[in-house]
Amino acid sequence: MSRKAAASATLLIRRRIATIPSHEFGTFTHPFSFFRSNLHYLGAKGRIGSPKPKIDFSSINDVVDAICLFREMGRMRPQPSVFAYSKLLSVIVKMNHYSVALSVFDEMRQKGAPVNDFSLNIAINCCCLLKRIDFGFAIFGIFFKSGLKPDATTFSILIKGHFLDHKVVEALALFEKLLVLKICVPDGVMISIVINGLCKAGQTVAACDLLRILERTSWKPDVYAYSAIIDGFCKGGRVDDALLLLSEMIAKGISPNVVTLNTLVAAYCAEGKVKEAEDFMAQQNICPDMVTYATLINGYCKGGRVDDALLLLSEMIAKGISPDIITYTMIIQGLCDVGRWKDVQDLLDEMTIRKISLNVFTINVLVDAYCREGKVKEAEDFVAQQNICPDMVIYATLIHGYCLLGTMNKAQQVFDCLVEKGLKPSIGCYNSLINGYCKNGDVDEAWRLFLDVPRKGLERDLSTYNMMIHGLFSKDRFADGWKLFNYMESRKVHPDLYTCNILLESLCRRQQISEAYSFLHTMEKKGFHPDIVAYTMLIGGLCKAGKLDVARDLFNQLPSKGLQPDARTYKIIIGALYEKGYAEEAKYLVMEMKNICCKSKDVTSVKETYVLQGNAGDGGLNVQKWTQLLCSLSLVTSDDILLESGDD
Repeated sequence: MSRKAAASATLLIRRRIATIPSHEFGTFTHPFSFFRSNLHYLGAKGRIGSPKPKIDFSSINDVVDAICLFREMGRMRPQPSVFAYSKLLSVIVKMNHYSVALSVFDEMRQKGAPVNDFSLNIAINCCCLLKRIDFGFAIFGIFFKSGLKPDATTFSILIKGHFLDHKVVEALALFEKLLVLKICVPDGVMISIVINGLCKAGQTVAACDLLRILERTSWKPDVYAYSAIIDGFCKGGRVDDALLLLSEMIAKGISPNVVTLNTLVAAYCAEGKVKEAEDFMAQQNICPDMVTYATLINGYCKGGRVDDALLLLSEMIAKGISPDIITYTMIIQGLCDVGRWKDVQDLLDEMTIRKISLNVFTINVLVDAYCREGKVKEAEDFVAQQNICPDMVIYATLIHGYCLLGTMNKAQQVFDCLVEKGLKPSIGCYNSLINGYCKNGDVDEAWRLFLDVPRKGLERDLSTYNMMIHGLFSKDRFADGWKLFNYMESRKVHPDLYTCNILLESLCRRQQISEAYSFLHTMEKKGFHPDIVAYTMLIGGLCKAGKLDVARDLFNQLPSKGLQPDARTYKIIIGALYEKGYAEEAKYLVMEMKNICCKSKDVTSVKETYVLQGNAGDGGLNVQKWTQLLCSLSLVTSDDILLESGDD
């Protein structure tokens, strides 16, 4: 670097440093005072060894051990070398204790411990990882005070710090200055950091443009730079462009690595093309790693192809790649989703043999699967057998499971248990209980819990209000329900389509058809798009109120609104037509229902039809008349009717 360039670079850097208050130079007493006090506390707990103990970095198991060793190093005579201090800083950083590492560095400086470019780079990197690049530039000033020369690694760290702090313009400006002023020669790491930073910021096109420029210079991008752009293309849904760049990269003699492979495999899997991803992997001359296999396994499991996932599991084990708990959890999830409990148990046994312990996420998956099967007691017993403290998710799942079964005493017991263990119930726990009590008809207990929510420091969400309003309506407490809805809006909790359907249903049940129509139009004006559930309720309300012509017109308008009537909609209008003597029109709609939206058994099952009619509460045919209609169309026989009756 020429003397003029060096002077310009120094001026540029000093201008950057000059923007930082003077008290932040050298040592960092104010910014890191908290961590320094912790450092003193941790050191006070340290072991007192001999005046000159051997520096044994392998004895460090946690940050307390690291601080104790730092204290011992401070008492050594002669003083440990700068390399020993730098190694200690590296160990602390690998434990992700960046603030502690900076506090150690600060105390090193105050006590006159030696520093070099490596230890300074470590400290700057810690500042950047903490998104305090301003402190990073302050430490950068020590290079000049100590007569040390910053290198490409130093500037790479600062550029990365800008990107981590979402300062893309500043990162590019610094990179450009380095090139223009020839402050240092950019290496592959620096180029990869710039290109990866642009891609992570969503500027993949700019990153690609920079790649093209650099390809024409002596600063050639490496596989990591290309892989970063390939990743950017994939995440932007441009897999074809990613594959094209891969071909260009190979043509230039740059071999893709496992990072490149994993990026493209993940992109294929994200599009549901798991088989294509596996074929792509097989075509590459790259050894897949655990991430590759885990991505494919996850893709197959999400698509319900658990047998393919199990084959991949066997393949990776045969290749000497040991699956971790995350990989096993993915397959367990997939097996649970398709109800293959024996295979789940076989996998759990295999994990035991391999000494892979279940973690809280695996247990969550199993508990959720048990509860979805209605086996909530088995789920609770399973949790009790594990040597792990259940988290809030596990408790919430058990509570939800018991509430779905209607066993509210068990749900309440689980709720009380989590409170006794010092856990704070989530709003999800309260929502499950409120919903469960409302469905069990105990609206007063649900209301007690509803009032208890803010007392526990929780915010009621939309689900809380929806469930409580629906519960009040179920007990014909319409005034209370509407009052609660108005209170909800005053609390700036905005209704969704489900809320609107609950309110619309209440109006239809009270045969307030004009108000229901008006409310439907209000929904549309507020930007809601009423679904088939809303229109079915309104059609049912019209039929019960004797307004068949209006109901028929509304039914016929559904296709123009982009809605397809479902089985319940058809059955309501068919029942009303048949009751009023429009048998031919009713028969036509039965056939239409069969052809469009129903399987044969949906039409012919007298019992199922009757249940659906009863649940709707919207009028229509009774079971006898519905059966007569089906018999007249030869869709069922008298024997079918007897069979249906015999099932009861």
